Amino acid sequence: MGPSLSEVHESVDTGSKSKWKKIFAFFGPAYLVSVGYMDPGNWATDLAGGSKYGYTLLWVLLMSNLMALLLQSLAARLGIVRGRDLAQANRETYPPFVNFVLYILAEIAIAATDLAEVLGMAIGIQLLTGLPLIWGVSLTVLDTFLLLVLQRFGMRKMEAFIIALVAIVGTSFLIELILAKPQMNEVVKGFVPRIPDTTALYIAIGIIGATVMPHNLYLHSALVQTRKIKRDDKGIRQSIKLNFIDSTIALNLAFLVNAAILILAAAVFFKAGRTEIAEIQDAHELLEKLLGTKLAPVLFAVALIAAGQSSTVTGTLAGQIVMEGYLRLRINPWLRRLITRLLAIIPALLVILIAGDKEVGALLVFSQVLLSMQLGFAVIPLIHFVSDKQTMGDFAIKTPTKILSWLIAAILVYLNIKMVYEEASSYIAGRSNLMVDGIIILVGLGFIVLLVYTIVYPLFVRYRLAPANPNIHTAQVSLGELDHPVYRRIAMALEFGKFDEKIIRNAIAHGNEHTEYILIHIVESASAKYFGKDSFDLETRKDQEQLDTYVALLKSRNIHARGVLGYRRRANEIARIVKEENAEFLVLGGHGHKGLKDIIYGETANQVRHKVKVPVLVVQ
Repeated sequence: MGPSLSEVHESVDTGSKSKWKKIFAFFGPAYLVSVGYMDPGNWATDLAGGSKYGYTLLWVLLMSNLMALLLQSLAARLGIVRGRDLAQANRETYPPFVNFVLYILAEIAIAATDLAEVLGMAIGIQLLTGLPLIWGVSLTVLDTFLLLVLQRFGMRKMEAFIIALVAIVGTSFLIELILAKPQMNEVVKGFVPRIPDTTALYIAIGIIGATVMPHNLYLHSALVQTRKIKRDDKGIRQSIKLNFIDSTIALNLAFLVNAAILILAAAVFFKAGRTEIAEIQDAHELLEKLLGTKLAPVLFAVALIAAGQSSTVTGTLAGQIVMEGYLRLRINPWLRRLITRLLAIIPALLVILIAGDKEVGALLVFSQVLLSMQLGFAVIPLIHFVSDKQTMGDFAIKTPTKILSWLIAAILVYLNIKMVYEEASSYIAGRSNLMVDGIIILVGLGFIVLLVYTIVYPLFVRYRLAPANPNIHTAQVSLGELDHPVYRRIAMALEFGKFDEKIIRNAIAHGNEHTEYILIHIVESASAKYFGKDSFDLETRKDQEQLDTYVALLKSRNIHARGVLGYRRRANEIARIVKEENAEFLVLGGHGHKGLKDIIYGETANQVRHKVKVPVLVVQ
């Protein structure tokens, strides 16, 4: 099984001799994870808790944050020690059918997360500009390719972008709090555990249920692998320690943002007697009236957009991790992003078109219920994996941590089952359709059976594959005779530029006196793109002359060579010619473009690599 997020795997070097540079090299993954704890899906529960009960439920936020910190540290431990993300570890453990169901559930969780982000951003755009919600939802499709642009600039630049968005959210609420002037002695009392009534309990369950998100566990176990570490005992322990510090700082920042939302709601709405506020739009509308400044609602909307935008990037990464880990399937990132976004936009558009804007709040709650249903299927396998000494060796979690982890898992699963049960019961009670009721009951029973299976199966069945970490068990491998390959036909793609000599030299170095060399050049004139091989414009004729010159020069040195022109799309034509000429090896040039240049000039080498079934040498 290949590495998780292979394009950025071990792309961040942590081997600096400077102590502080080394520490900061580890910081980053947890900040990408933390945005899931402050996305628009969490805002409703924070607003409801603060407006109805003041500061009373602050302790619930703190407890949720501590639970999240433990579970995220376990996900990071799995990625660091085993070199596996959660999806890959599941694939190696559970039977194929169960894995497929877990994959579908993980995809549903990611789509539900994206739905909350789409709605949050659309609401933020509406609040800021007055644009109708349906147009705001439609506009969110434009950020589909944001991740692709960010990935071209490298992992550290992506992390910096996310941290900047988190900073916008945090700064906005800090200013809001300064304007609201909360009573600090009352805020401190909110950290004393108490539940005033059953409604408070329900909101507390909502806060806890919306805190830990399944996709974040997949995400964190993969992101920690972007750091290149020493694979010895000391290096692994150091990585676990520094990633825990990273998680502590990042999740505490997320806690402060959630606490700020609840405190703002308590200081503004609860104090004014507006205890019914649960909708984001209502909160925005009342901020200006109650605080007496136009700045407050603007900051609120800006923070909402930034929270949605940052979450959409991490949701896409999680989708890539889940698909590659469970299915060993890699598709183009833009297609992956488009599919995820459409799965979120289509339900949102349908609800707005059919029921109107007033049902958007209900759709937001529904997305959180969907997330709640998936949580156990991520948490339970994770605890199994990091507890297993066979695959984790000395890095398996100790008994006290194991007990605490299972206790947290039990609380989360119970609260989420309770929430889902109550939602399903209220839905059934309001209808008399036996067929729909039967489907809901069957899905519920299947949900419980699968949950029990994920708990029990790893206790009785040994893991099928050897662990990835060579420091736990050394894999026995044989490299055979290592015969030198002999290529009869070597193709080389020339661009008639400064790279050509280097490409030809490298191609000849891999052949012998019997090798035939096929020189390929793609004509890219307007005429060639339209007429193909029937083109006979000046550029086509000049390219043929240049190709003939190269062939003649090689033949003068007793090297067997011939030239072939291609037309239209470079990558497709190079791959076609390689196949038709039965070439056994291909050499081509790589420009080393980054960022915007890669978008403008294309990624020929990368595309060709996936289209041919022969070894490819890219000469930079």
